[in-house]
Amino acid sequence: MFPAFLALGGALVYGSADFLGGLAAKRLRSIVVTAVAAATGLVLLLGAYPFVGGQWSAADVAWGVLSGFTGAIAIVLLYACLAIGPMSILSPLTAVVSAVLPIAWGLAVEGESLSWIGYAGLVIALVAVVLVGFVPGEKVVRPSIRGLVYATGAGLALGAFLIVIDRTSDESGVVPLMVNRTVSAILTTAAVGVLAIAAVRAGRRASSVFSATAAHLGATPTGHADLEHAHVHPAQAAVTASRTSAWWLAIGCGILDALANVVILSALRIGDLAIVSALTAMYPAGTILLAAVVLRERIAPVQWLGLGLALAAGGMLALG
Repeated sequence: MFPAFLALGGALVYGSADFLGGLAAKRLRSIVVTAVAAATGLVLLLGAYPFVGGQWSAADVAWGVLSGFTGAIAIVLLYACLAIGPMSILSPLTAVVSAVLPIAWGLAVEGESLSWIGYAGLVIALVAVVLVGFVPGEKVVRPSIRGLVYATGAGLALGAFLIVIDRTSDESGVVPLMVNRTVSAILTTAAVGVLAIAAVRAGRRASSVFSATAAHLGATPTGHADLEHAHVHPAQAAVTASRTSAWWLAIGCGILDALANVVILSALRIGDLAIVSALTAMYPAGTILLAAVVLRERIAPVQWLGLGLALAAGGMLALG
């Protein structure tokens, strides 16, 4: 029962991180937000390590490195996915795929089994993921093959992250997450550096790469994205009125994302991968709830239904 509640709580924290990352990306370039969040998460985990501890082993370090690369792949594919749209279809698709892959792995490969109420909870959870991740108000158009491929690939990369992290030993503590953040920080910082060099060669200031460009995409180091709030909103513009506030929002994104990963890792180590992954995919719930509280955005009836089903699924999976 406890792992299910941990996973649901972790999903809400993930969504909160996405919310802050999305706001920061209104003023800062998405890759910059991701780099700042990754570095912030790494600092937080390094500070917690002396108190939490964890044994170092070649296998756990390797899993941590691999999880870092899966996160980077997810980020790239999500950027492409958001740029193509429509979000009303591709957002739920990404979340569902990110849940289905580890669910299938846990049941088929790791031999996990559930009671009938647990299996029913998985089905309800997937329905809830679709409803919660729905983007209301967006014009519904037929998605392109490329958009579907990118969204599916992003979901697979997110699901692979959970599978990889689940392979780490209990004795490793937060070591795999520290390695994950190190890889993410290196890759994203290098990407920002390349953009800065290109800007200087083009006769612009290196700092010009910090500013948000064209598509405003929110992102977190693990590859989640603020799909619901990728467009400019007057209230959001007020929240991110200055560049300084955007930097602090990016730092807050990194703190929450690192905390979410610790919670999810704890849930995986005491619970089943299938259950934890199904509930982790509820992360858009945290985003829409914060948007309702902070930005006064209306939660669509279909999303309320999804939130209700998410709670029901959590209870069923806790019993299953």
